[in-house]
Amino acid sequence: MKLTEIIEKEIIQLSLAVQTKEECIARMTEQMVKAGAISNKEAFMQTVLEREQKGTTGVGFEVAIPHGKSAGVARPALGFAKLAHPIDWQSLDEEPVSMVFLIAVPAEQAGNEHLRILAAIARKLMHEEYRNQLREAGSPEDVMRVLETL
Repeated sequence: MKLTEIIEKEIIQLSLAVQTKEECIARMTEQMVKAGAISNKEAFMQTVLEREQKGTTGVGFEVAIPHGKSAGVARPALGFAKLAHPIDWQSLDEEPVSMVFLIAVPAEQAGNEHLRILAAIARKLMHEEYRNQLREAGSPEDVMRVLETL
């Protein structure tokens, strides 16, 4: 699966002003609801926040990849946000987060779908040049072009 198949320009936010990871997840989820990818915001949020309690999704390099499998998800979706100001995410490298990928997968498709998405993102994020391209993206279309390289 290509990431550009599950992300839409409407779910890309380039200067998201939030104070906490919970607020970030809520605001990104709202965009997915507006795009029709999430049918039950509360159910999806609950699964994402429960996953965060099991261990941080702050993977390092100023990036977090929260994710959830839920009956509240209508179709697989990927959200992306560059934050207006870095926030604490209890990341593995103890650095604040400035970019967030939010993965939503329907419960019935839970299998390995989210793992494939996670792996595709994580592989690319290891490369500083790729992270810099995302940081420099000035429009949702720019983000889409960077994600097409996955």
